[in-house]
Amino acid sequence: MASLMENLLDVLEQEDAVYSQLLQLSMKKTPIIIKGDITSLETITDEEQNVVDRINYLEKQREEVMKDIANVLNKDVTTLKLVHLVEMLKSQPKEQARLSAINDKLKNTTGQMRRVNEQNKELLTNALEMVEFDLNLLKGLRAAPETANYNQAATNTGDYYNGSVSGSFDAKQ
Repeated sequence: MASLMENLLDVLEQEDAVYSQLLQLSMKKTPIIIKGDITSLETITDEEQNVVDRINYLEKQREEVMKDIANVLNKDVTTLKLVHLVEMLKSQPKEQARLSAINDKLKNTTGQMRRVNEQNKELLTNALEMVEFDLNLLKGLRAAPETANYNQAATNTGDYYNGSVSGSFDAKQ
């Protein structure tokens, strides 16, 4: 059981370190989203994907160790939580303190991740709304109203305003 607990602690500490890397990348992403730097955003997103792959690998390792611990303790793996393991380690205060500390650290790191990701999500939503607004504005300028031009017979010629829109997107450029 001692070696299983040591394996669990090692995996959890590795997970926390990788989650911390992911948190740092998410925090770096915030000013890039604000600037609208798509190239840098793509680069950070690729880095994040690599970190997430490592997290998934460590998560599988953690699940395997938890299954082994559940088997040794004759507990259901689906109900066995880190909090329960902390309680069970009362006779081993050193391991209990280490497990409790890493559990708290992981909760803190993932909580920060949630906050930063919510902020980034809000920034991206606002950026998309601004792009949509700009596109609608450009479409509205392109579909300008009829002019009030009349011919000699005093009928409307049906001409449309065709003023140039500065800063508009031209696919030919």
